[in-house]
Amino acid sequence: MAKTIQAIRGMNDCLPTQSPLWQKVENTVKHVVSAYGYNEVRMPIVEMTHLFSRAIGEVTDVVEKEMYTFEDRNGDSLTLRPEGTAGCVRSGIENGLLYNQEQRLWYMGPMFRHERPQKGRYRQFHQCGVEVFGLDGPDVDAELIMMTARLWRELGIAEHVRLELNSIGSLDARADYRSALIAHLEQHIEVLDEDSKRRMYTNPLRVLDSKNPDVQAILVDAPELADYLDQDSKQHFAGLCELLDAAGIEYTVNQRLVRGLDYYNRTVFEWITESLGAQGTVCGGGRYDGLVEQLGGKATPAVGFAMGLERLVLMMETLELTDVRRSVDAYVVTAGEGTMMAGMKLAESLREALPGIRVMNHFGGGNFKKQFKRADKVGAVYALVLGENEVAENTVVVKDLQGGEQETIAQTELAAKLADII
Repeated sequence: MAKTIQAIRGMNDCLPTQSPLWQKVENTVKHVVSAYGYNEVRMPIVEMTHLFSRAIGEVTDVVEKEMYTFEDRNGDSLTLRPEGTAGCVRSGIENGLLYNQEQRLWYMGPMFRHERPQKGRYRQFHQCGVEVFGLDGPDVDAELIMMTARLWRELGIAEHVRLELNSIGSLDARADYRSALIAHLEQHIEVLDEDSKRRMYTNPLRVLDSKNPDVQAILVDAPELADYLDQDSKQHFAGLCELLDAAGIEYTVNQRLVRGLDYYNRTVFEWITESLGAQGTVCGGGRYDGLVEQLGGKATPAVGFAMGLERLVLMMETLELTDVRRSVDAYVVTAGEGTMMAGMKLAESLREALPGIRVMNHFGGGNFKKQFKRADKVGAVYALVLGENEVAENTVVVKDLQGGEQETIAQTELAAKLADII
């Protein structure tokens, strides 16, 4: 017997029992972003490798350790996208969408990182991202945060997430802070772990995000990034906080929040939950005003966020918010000569009259008992029964599979009868 082939570790199937909850999350996301007037963009899942190394930063975990990179038959270095912002910027530049224009975009799809698979962290994962180009005020930053807050409310998880904010200032301000932070870390180099030592001179702000308690202890007396912010960044951040206060959105200013990718400036934010253990960030984003120019376009202000759909689904499951629409509304049961095609025609007429209704026809034969058992198994609300008499008289027996009651009605009345279950 041939050895069975299994999925790649960290790349998971989404089974029919799981997909309804995924669809609920995805459809809610699409509904919310559309309510704000944002338009969908779809990018390839494979890009040139240097797009990500230039955008994300050479000295980041993503570029150094996590990307799926390979050489194609033409000798080009290609990478499965580890995140969506870089590809969205590339697309905007290439297709002339950004210069002197305002764009409000969103996308959804798979991303790929070679990480150690664990709860809430996978090698193929799915993100929804939202990106805004051409607007530089704190008002659009606030709208993105308000948008995510609305999404949590619609998913029913608003009480289980909290918002953290920070401003990491301009590139010049961060350069000054970087020097001060390195000087502080050098005084405690014997305490630093190998990861922090490696980052100290290449990307020292990432040391602030260390999970090592010994490293965190020496950061208590480290210079504060807020003391190095330029005046424009301070005003921008104050304006954002004022707008969030007016909107009634609670937040905490976390001066060690820097995010993991190099392209951020000014506003950075994360939505965090305690419901998922170590994988607590469900959404993160901020400003990246220099990235378009860095990737070859004209200087363009930009801001965005991304959220992991696996973590949202896992959170919904953890909180037992798994009620989803049933997969079948009505199940067509037939018996007798000519009833199979009559049942298929009846189902088609319902789909025409009631867009959105979910009707399943029984195939494969079997007596009434077998067919009703199947109707129960798929969770149908009603069984629609057609025998030879019903076909001859243009009637149908409608059986309520929850209440057990049944009645015979004209087929012309069936759509009105079922309209309330959609």
